[in-house]
Amino acid sequence: MKKNNSKTDSKISRRDFIGSAAAAGAFTVVPKYVLGGPGYTPPSEKLNIAGVGVGGQGGGDIRAVSGENNIVALCDVDSRAAARTFRRYPQAKKYTDFRVMLEKQKDIDAVVVATPDHNHAIISITAMKMGKHVYCEKPLTHSIYEAREMAKIAKQYKVATQMGNGGQASEGTRIMAEYIMADALGQVREVHVWTDRPVGWWSQGIERPKETPAVPDTLDWDLFIGPAPYRPYNPAYHPFAWRGWWDFGTGALGDMGCHAFDPIFRALKLGYPTSVHASCTPVNKETFPLASTVHYQFPSREGMAPVKLTWYDGGIKPRRPDQLEDNRKWGDGGTLFVGDKGSMLGYKLIPESRSIEFGKPPRKLPRSIGHFKEWTEACKGGKPAGANFEFASLVTEVVLLGNIALRPELKDKLTNTTLQRDGTNMKITNLPEANEFLHTEYRSGWTL
Repeated sequence: MKKNNSKTDSKISRRDFIGSAAAAGAFTVVPKYVLGGPGYTPPSEKLNIAGVGVGGQGGGDIRAVSGENNIVALCDVDSRAAARTFRRYPQAKKYTDFRVMLEKQKDIDAVVVATPDHNHAIISITAMKMGKHVYCEKPLTHSIYEAREMAKIAKQYKVATQMGNGGQASEGTRIMAEYIMADALGQVREVHVWTDRPVGWWSQGIERPKETPAVPDTLDWDLFIGPAPYRPYNPAYHPFAWRGWWDFGTGALGDMGCHAFDPIFRALKLGYPTSVHASCTPVNKETFPLASTVHYQFPSREGMAPVKLTWYDGGIKPRRPDQLEDNRKWGDGGTLFVGDKGSMLGYKLIPESRSIEFGKPPRKLPRSIGHFKEWTEACKGGKPAGANFEFASLVTEVVLLGNIALRPELKDKLTNTTLQRDGTNMKITNLPEANEFLHTEYRSGWTL
């Protein structure tokens, strides 16, 4: 099907049509059976999708949305890391700079963003302001301010959005919430979440390397740095190792917190916490600590009791519950709900006898059509995706608040201090200097 590359080519381009249909909450197409039989997707239903950061996770995201859509553009600062994805979609135009891609290629309807965390907001907001729908990997942003802006811009430009925490579409997430809705636990007063990361995944607790090797010919290092403070290239940062560095990543909490907190927020209807306190192994200004524990306090809401949510990483775990049988695994990562009537590990009541006695909770929540399908259908005028930026930004803010409580610049003042949080007004009320970490200063030439 010939694409219109300009709004002047016809009275209404296909991207205008998709956008107007989304605004109207409807999407009219010729039925599939008329055009091509079962399984046929008519051109009017296909999105033109671009990817930014398409090596590793980004390549997987592109594959997940490519089945019934067109992959028309691919962008990555590292052509070697992106080589496999580049080869898989030979028809897609290739770029190094996302700004050039968005400016030159007018047929893009939607963008998948899977770069390091520090570039998420700038790329996503640029795309949304141009009317593109956006799928952005977790954590949604590198700072709390950016998360708030992402939600605001998505709403203002009426684009379909989704954060990349696929577990939100799972059956387990719904069963977890349905047990709580069925009062299987009574009032939930504590939740414990733990992960073994970063152990065996990337380095933390280290200083900046002194070596300055040559930048690989396949890598545009200046574009990788983006809005972060400039530093010489070193393989300690790229690929993937960037997660442990304050300037580029968000540590173990940023990496896994958006996955783990999402079902907790849904099941317990959490909003902004009132306070946060953290403890950790030694931490420096370059990388996150090797291990940490973060305590959040949430107020009562909608008839639910106040909740203390505790996060553990680096191999630290909560105390093993007495209800868990000796032969049951106490894994390297998990979620434990503690209520007045009992406890739940993941989405299973413990002990097993309690699970058998209670049985399955009544099925009350709608099931997902699939994490990526939610987003592509929302792009075509369907209902908002489950991890749309309005919800995803809230979870991301809470995750990143925990990282502020770990900042080495504040450690002397935080030793005996719990940060008091006014979430609505995006302020830390009892330690004003902590507010400077709600956002970071961008390098010259980069702006939201």
